[in-house]
Amino acid sequence: MKTWSLRRTLLAVLLGLTLALWVGSAAIVYVEARRESQELFDQSLIETGHLLLSLVEKDVRQHGLTGPIDLPLRGQPNPHQYLLFKVRDAQQRVLYRNDAATDIALSRSAPDGLSWTSIAGQRWRLFSLWDPQRSLQLLVAEPTSHRDDISRGFFYRIAVFGLLLVALATIAIWWSIHRVFRVLQASADEVSARTPDELADVRLAGAPAELHPLLLEINRLFGRVRQSRDNEQRFTADAAHELRTPLAAIKTNLQVLQRARSADEREEFIAALGASVERATRLVNQLLALAQLDPQSQAETALAPGDLAELLSRQAAQWQALAAPYGLSLAVSLAPAPCALHAGSLHILLRNLVENALRYTPAPGFVAVSCGVEAGRSYLRVADTGPGVAEELHECVFERFVRLGGGQLPGSGLGLSIVRRIAERHGAQIVLGTGLQGRGLAVTVMFPAA
Repeated sequence: MKTWSLRRTLLAVLLGLTLALWVGSAAIVYVEARRESQELFDQSLIETGHLLLSLVEKDVRQHGLTGPIDLPLRGQPNPHQYLLFKVRDAQQRVLYRNDAATDIALSRSAPDGLSWTSIAGQRWRLFSLWDPQRSLQLLVAEPTSHRDDISRGFFYRIAVFGLLLVALATIAIWWSIHRVFRVLQASADEVSARTPDELADVRLAGAPAELHPLLLEINRLFGRVRQSRDNEQRFTADAAHELRTPLAAIKTNLQVLQRARSADEREEFIAALGASVERATRLVNQLLALAQLDPQSQAETALAPGDLAELLSRQAAQWQALAAPYGLSLAVSLAPAPCALHAGSLHILLRNLVENALRYTPAPGFVAVSCGVEAGRSYLRVADTGPGVAEELHECVFERFVRLGGGQLPGSGLGLSIVRRIAERHGAQIVLGTGLQGRGLAVTVMFPAA
C-alpha cells in the first residue's frame, strides 16, 4: 500500500506558504518603494529646475547675456553621470550649460514638464520648463543610474532580510512539527505497549487538544474490549456452571440406569436421562443463540419492512398446541403492525417469550399473544397469569443466568437476555408490566415508528 508522510507534507505546505507570502509581500514592498523613490526623484528634479531657471532669469536681467556660458563640474570623474542642463532663449540660443552637456544635444522639442529621453544609449529623466514670458527655456536631465542603484540596493536588502526570515521560519516550523509528532509518537508507543491483559486508558496529559478526540476514542475502544473480555470470561464461567448441573444429572442417570433392577426402573431412568439431555441441549442452543447475537462479534442486523401480524400468524397454531400439555389456554390477537424487522431473530424472540410464559404460568391459566399499533408505534406483547415479577427486579431479569423461580422450574436463565439483545438490534424498547386479570407479567416490545 502506498503511504505518504504527514510530517513532510506539513513541512512542505507550511514552508511553501511562508515563501509565497514572503515573495508576494517583498514584491509589493519593492514596487511601492520604487514608485515612491521615483516620485521623490522627480520632485527633486522639478525643484532643481525651478531654482536654476530663477537664477538664470536674474542673471539675464542684470547682465543681458548673448553667448553661452559653460559651467564646469570640477572634481567629478564622470560628469555624464550627473545632472545635465541647458538654458535657451526664445531664439533657441544656448545661454547656460554645464560642461557635461556641451556635446550632448538635449531635445529642443521636449514637452513641458517631465518626460523620458535617451542620451548616448542611456535612459534619462528630462524636465522642461519655460519662464512666464516664455523667453527662457530650461532643460534638466538626470540619468536613471542613480535611481537604479538605489532600487537595486533596496532589493538586495529585502532579499537578505527575507532569506533570514525564511531561515528562521523554517527552523520554527520544523521545531513545531517535530514537537507535535514527538507527542504523537509518544502516544503511539504507549498504545503499542498495551497487552490483552493490560488495557488501561492512554494518558491525555501532555497531548495537544486536537489529539484528545483520537485518544478518547482509543480509550473507549479499550473500554469496550475490557468489557467484552469481562463479559466473555463471565459468560464462560456462568455457562460452565450451568452446564455442570445437566451433565451431572446425565452422569447420575447413566449410573443408576446401569444398576436398574427391572424394566420399569429402566424406563423411569431413561425418561429422566432424556429430560437431562433435553435441558443440556436447550442450554447449549440458548448459549449459541446469545453468542450469535453478541454485538461485539456480529455486524448490525439487516432489517426489512414487514408486519408483525403476518409473522405471528405463522406460529399461532404451534403455540396453541404447545400450551395444551401445560394445561393453559393461549389466545392470539393480531392487528396490522408494520415495522422494520428481521424475521429470523424475531422468531427467536417470540419463542423465548412464549416459552417463558408457558413455563412460569401455573395451570389452569391464560397466555395471550398480541400485536398492533399504540401511539404510532407497533408493539408485540406476551402476557400471562403467572406469578409476575416485582418492579424492583424488572432490570435484573434481563441478566444472563438469572432465574427468579429458582431451580424448581426447568430453564437456563438466558431467555430474556436473548429477547433484550434482539430488541436492541431492532431499536425496540422492552416494557414490563402487569399481565392478565390484574396479575402475572406482560412483556411488551415497542418498535420504532415506521
